[in-house]
Amino acid sequence: MSKTFKMVHLVGTSEDSYEGAIRNAVRDASRSLHGLAWFEVQEMRGRIAEGDVAEYQVKIQVGFKVDD
Repeated sequence: MSKTFKMVHLVGTSEDSYEGAIRNAVRDASRSLHGLAWFEVQEMRGRIAEGDVAEYQVKIQVGFKVDD
């Protein structure tokens, strides 16, 4: 039996941390994508407001198994 996976890019955000941004992206994606298997962080960035970090942003790639 072979396994085939599909990959998609997501951007997660959090006001608290990069880890929170990753968790938010995975949690939200799991509501509409099933069989999520892994993620890879591609980019990390943030938004600045009034001279302070206002938001953490991560671009991740997630993989999930294609149904047989």
